[in-house]
Amino acid sequence: MVDMDTTLQRHPATTTGAQSAPAIELTGLTKSFGDVEAVRGIDLTIRQGEVVAFLGPNGAGKTSTIDMVLGLSEPTEGSARVFGLDPHTAIRHGLVAAVMQTGGLLKDLTARETIEYTAALFPAHRDVEEVMATAGITEIADRLVGKCSGGEQQRVRFAMALVSDPELIILDEPTTGMDVVTRRAFWESIRADAAQGRTVVFATHYLEEADAYADRIVLVRKGRIVADGTSAQVKALGTGRTVRATWPGADVDGLRTLDGVEGVDVRGDQVLVHAKDSDAVARHLLTATPARDLEIEARGLEDAFVALTSEENS
Repeated sequence: MVDMDTTLQRHPATTTGAQSAPAIELTGLTKSFGDVEAVRGIDLTIRQGEVVAFLGPNGAGKTSTIDMVLGLSEPTEGSARVFGLDPHTAIRHGLVAAVMQTGGLLKDLTARETIEYTAALFPAHRDVEEVMATAGITEIADRLVGKCSGGEQQRVRFAMALVSDPELIILDEPTTGMDVVTRRAFWESIRADAAQGRTVVFATHYLEEADAYADRIVLVRKGRIVADGTSAQVKALGTGRTVRATWPGADVDGLRTLDGVEGVDVRGDQVLVHAKDSDAVARHLLTATPARDLEIEARGLEDAFVALTSEENS
């Protein structure tokens, strides 16, 4: 099993003003590519020490926003501040690191050589062996990066990000290619690190990761924020519940005509009715149909994600 229990000791930000400033502050942020508006006016403040999931469907503007936070592109309008500084200055001070999904690795180097060369780029850096232990790559330290699996390469990228001991880490699909055990260990390490003051912002397609590990979820659609809050708060915005019942040969068309019903799924003898008024649906099933074994379930994060980012909300 990979050991990710070792956590780097945090130290106060040395840059003037960085200790009290928000980790990220976006104000009226927009980004256009010709006639395409990728980001349409985002206002967002992320406090130091938060673990924030940045979610949205493909084309929502997540990458464009992250690129502006990292100083990889400039806003069309508005501003992006990182610890009270412009992104380029924050990065020069070693306050920010990113773990991207692809790239950034030389496959002819070992994992240890990769971290050592990365550490050499910074006048002050964390101990290489300690960083490798935190990232869970001690056992593969002498393996060529090109011989590492996709999940192992992601952990090498994580170690590269940690070696400068940044105040903010931005993760893009960080657990792609990791098995279940390694993913859990990775997030335990992230949470432990955040508890000591590091800020973490991550984008992921694994909604269960956002549900389980984020303090806060920011959901974007078509370049705008459509939800911002805890997992419970975002779930509550996806109004309605699901009524599950056993009903062989269910009258699906009839159920769809009931007031407040948003959708009906059939799975074998089970019928699932997604509705704003679950009590009315339950009464109908119990009094006007042969349905039995009723259950009423609150919607999950996936349901809220679909509801808040669907084309119907254009």
